[in-house]
Amino acid sequence: MIPCWPRLRAIATAAGLLLICTMRPAAALDMPSPFVQEVLIKSILVSLNDAVAANNFTVFHAKISKPFRDQFPPDKLKTIFKDLVDKHAVFDAVVARPIVLDEDAKIDDKGVLRLKGHFDTTPKQVKYQLGFIASDGAWKLSGISIDIE
Repeated sequence: MIPCWPRLRAIATAAGLLLICTMRPAAALDMPSPFVQEVLIKSILVSLNDAVAANNFTVFHAKISKPFRDQFPPDKLKTIFKDLVDKHAVFDAVVARPIVLDEDAKIDDKGVLRLKGHFDTTPKQVKYQLGFIASDGAWKLSGISIDIE
């Protein structure tokens, strides 16, 4: 049976919107629950996948934290992820898989939520290291490293 990826994407998007609407002010953000961490990871990877597939990083840019947006405009993001675009990397299907934590989630001394793990897929694994900061009252992406090997 082939999973319904558009439906999964809609569920992830709806969960992400619910998360954004229910978050407390930036100064009061605590460690998100494992469920919320999974939503953060999967929603950002789906957004990145869409940007790579379309070779257009405008929407992805709008979803990241303000300091990250200021430092990396859409054209610079396109340059950073050029390798994924050139390889026509498609990795949105991995979000149907459970995440495997390589390290426990933590909020560092600078207030950055650090999430590191991978999806156990074959023949290739998608590994990620993500940083999120409190921005606009929600956890927003402030750093990303993705490796498909």
